[in-house]
Amino acid sequence: MQKQKVIIDADPGIDDAMALLLAVNSPELDILGITIAEGNVPTDLGTTNALKILKWAQRLDIPVYSGAKSPLKKAYVSAQDTHGDNGLGNADIPPVTDAQPHSDAQQFINEMLMTHRDVTIIALAPLTNIALALKNNPKAWQNIQRFIVMGGTFKSHGNTSPVAEYNFWVDPDAAQYVFDHMPVKVEMVNLDVTRPIVFTPNLLYFVKQCHSEVGELLGKILPFYFDFHWKQEHVIGAVINDPLAIAYAINPDRFARGFDAYTTVCTDGVAIGQSIVDVGDFWRKTPNSYVLTDVDASNFMVFFLSRITHLPEEILAKTITQIMVEANTHG
Repeated sequence: MQKQKVIIDADPGIDDAMALLLAVNSPELDILGITIAEGNVPTDLGTTNALKILKWAQRLDIPVYSGAKSPLKKAYVSAQDTHGDNGLGNADIPPVTDAQPHSDAQQFINEMLMTHRDVTIIALAPLTNIALALKNNPKAWQNIQRFIVMGGTFKSHGNTSPVAEYNFWVDPDAAQYVFDHMPVKVEMVNLDVTRPIVFTPNLLYFVKQCHSEVGELLGKILPFYFDFHWKQEHVIGAVINDPLAIAYAINPDRFARGFDAYTTVCTDGVAIGQSIVDVGDFWRKTPNSYVLTDVDASNFMVFFLSRITHLPEEILAKTITQIMVEANTHG
């Protein structure tokens, strides 16, 4: 099997942590490095959290690079109200003392793009690192194979304003720049397809029965997330946005479908951070994005839990599907 070379740009974050667990347990991926931007938590804290998750997964061989600490223009606003003061649901996870992060995430990204001609970048954070790297060395980006971003919305309402998803809202100028200048289509894993990905307390209980160590970790970081989602949206469970982007990178045909369109991002005013998808081809501009619109949430969850528990999908499928159907019935 030829592995897909990937760089994961993240801001860990509870759902980023779950995405990293999926990534490191997916043999299809050759993770060149993890770069960290400001987002759910400040960059230094996100860097610490990435190392904690890699240490837990026994994958400190993957380098972590600290990057941008503030958006291009807008004042930074974290999401620690959503993810906890430490970004991992205030869970007590030991600090990492046997590995150190690297600096200059943007330089690392560009060096990898210049070295390899088949790199996929999966962006789970505000796009500040990506925009800066692209601005600094656009030539390097001619080598990129795929660019996948967890961000934006199509028809769904926002999660930070009525119209804006958090990653694009935090740094709308970076998001707009990336859509305008990325040499390949931006594959947009947006709230329309991540909102159905709800990790419920029943799924957490099931994981604890299947794999005690993974269940213990998720049991530490998820309760804060559960509480936030109930208070904010009356959802029983938590929407885990970022793991879908990893799964989609591995198998784009299995979990979600979408369409080509021209997309831009609003950078000021009441709609700041809104992703505007020209579904009707009103502007007659060449499509710069592939916007996901439909997702098989149960299929994804079976895949995700199979990877992190190391149990065959066929053993997990019936129970997971039943749990998710019951959650949707009572939601």
